[in-house]
Parts: sequence; structure tokens; C-alpha cells
Amino acid sequence: MGQVFRRSYVRTKPYPEKKVRIVNELKELFSKYESLFVIDLHGTPNRIIQEYRFWLRRRGARVIKTKNTLALLALKQLVGDVPEEIEKVFTGENLFIFTNENPFEFTRWIEENGVRREARPGDIAPFELVVPAGNTGMSPGPIMSKFGKLKIPIRVQDGKIWIVKDTVVARPGDKITEDVADILSKLKVKPIFETLRVKAVVYKMRRLIQTSELKLDIKQYRSDFENAVRYAFNLALNTVYPTPEVLRISISRAYTEAMNLAVNAGFIIPETAQQIIAKAVAQANALASVIAPRAPQLNLQVTTQVAPQPQAPTEAKGGEEKKAEEKKEGGEEERKEGPSEEEIAAGFASLFG
Repeated sequence: MGQVFRRSYVRTKPYPEKKVRIVNELKELFSKYESLFVIDLHGTPNRIIQEYRFWLRRRGARVIKTKNTLALLALKQLVGDVPEEIEKVFTGENLFIFTNENPFEFTRWIEENGVRREARPGDIAPFELVVPAGNTGMSPGPIMSKFGKLKIPIRVQDGKIWIVKDTVVARPGDKITEDVADILSKLKVKPIFETLRVKAVVYKMRRLIQTSELKLDIKQYRSDFENAVRYAFNLALNTVYPTPEVLRISISRAYTEAMNLAVNAGFIIPETAQQIIAKAVAQANALASVIAPRAPQLNLQVTTQVAPQPQAPTEAKGGEEKKAEEKKEGGEEERKEGPSEEEIAAGFASLFG
């Protein structure tokens, strides 16, 4: 069986000085910037490229157009073997943008800053296209037939064609016809936003980020992050993970649960004594209210104590009203919240007449 031998090309001549200089410049750019955006230039008008160049320079990015082989050679000299998926990117007509910005934010900026251009036949209408009412500046002639074909109401006034009212000539998603494109062009309406087409991003010379990965749903990501924070906080709270945000709630919850446990267990400390005694008085009164009708000979007296309701703060009153209230109260001291010691003693004594 015969063997198949693959022939590999080995360069024997030195590279031209110009190419060496370009490769060295590319190597410096690869080392200086984190991301290389590979832009597909096929069919992109030069005006769009120049407009983006102006804004990219202001953002501190470096834009360079060179041969794919030189860019790939510079990358190989820096990292050695290049994955096949990255090699495939360096094909066709490309523009290279070096930047240190976040690749996802940079892609979003490119998409949100499209350059307006005139519509061409075959373009898809991005939104409702309307020809505005008013003077078109065009003289009567064969163009009037196109207005009629598109059902655009017109009239001739002062030797010029006037559009009678705003008219929709294409709806979102419609393919723009030759007549529509011609009318919009003559009216100087530029409805199409054209952006640079990102082919892929080479991140830190080793990782390839595909276009599909660069387009993020910001609202969905925000919702996912909010849910993640909420779930993490709930988990930390339930496990009493000691962070400042969790401890504030955990300590408060622990104090409340400890107080409830102490009151229910009858464990008397300065903080629980008043609540335990008040609870005992309430239970004694409840028991007395059941026994009293059945054993009148015991002559039990049931007292009903109403806990004082918190009063809303009132505004300070002026001279005469304040004096009148003080006079009416007769110098009585303010009642403290909760039952006093005398009231508690009276409650116990009422059980036994």
C-alpha cells in the first residue's frame, strides 16, 4: 500500500522589512490590549468605517487594517500554537480593533451607535417608514408616477411637488422595494442604521468569544442577579452566616426568640419579669372568670386590665391651650405603660376576695 505524504511549505527567504515592521507592531498591540475585535468588512461602506474610526480613536481603541496572515503570524510568535477555531477567524476581509474595554460592553456600544445611511432595495425596514407631508423640492415629472404607485397623496404647488399628508411606505420587517428606496433617497430620508459586524473576539490572545456569546439580554441578566442576591441572602440568613448584613437581622431575631422562650418558660430576669407577671395576672383573671359563676360563695372578683395604647406624637401647643390642659389634668402624673406593682398585687388579691 502506498503512503501519502503531505508537503509543508517552509519559507527560506527572509520576510520583507515592511512586513516585519507590521508584525512587530501587531505583537506590541496584542501585548498592550486585552481584546482583539475581528470585524467583517464585506459589503460595509467606507463611510461607515470612517465614522466608527473617529469615535473609536476617542475611546482609546486602536484600529488597524492589515493582512490576516500577518496578524496570525504575530499571534503565533507570541503564544506559539494557535487553536484552529481562532485561525478560522483570520479569513476574508477583516478590520482589527484592539481595546481594553469589557468585550460585552464594547459590543453593545458598537450596536447602539450605528451610522445612518440611505435605504437600498432589499433592505429590511427596521421600523415604520413614513414620508413626511410638505414640500419635496422636486419639480413635476416622471417621479410623480412613483408617488402614485406608492399611494402617496401629492399636489403641485408653485411649480413643486407637495406631499399632502404623512404616509407610511413600509412597516417593520417589510423588504424595501426599489421605488420606496428611490423616493426616500430623493427626500433625503436615511432610515437604515448600519453597524460594524463583529465576527469574533480574541481575548487575551488565547480565548475566542463568538458573536452569539457577546449579545447579552441586560434585563434578563439583571433579573438573574437580583434573584441570586435574594436567594443568597435567604440562605445566609437561615444558616446564620456571620456577615454584617446578616448579623443585624440574626441578632434581632435571636433576641426576640430568646425573650419569647424565657417568658413562656417563666424564666424571670429584669427584661422578662414584667411580661411574666402580666401574663400570670391575665391567666389568673381568665381562671377567675370561669370559676366565679360556678362558685359564688368564693366571692371572687375579676378585674379587667387594658394595656395602654401607644399615642401618636402631638405637636406642641401654644401658651393658653397648654395652660388649660395643665389645669384640666390637675397635675396628675403620666401613667407608665404596663400594670404597676399595686395593680398586680390587687389582681392577685382579687382572686381570694
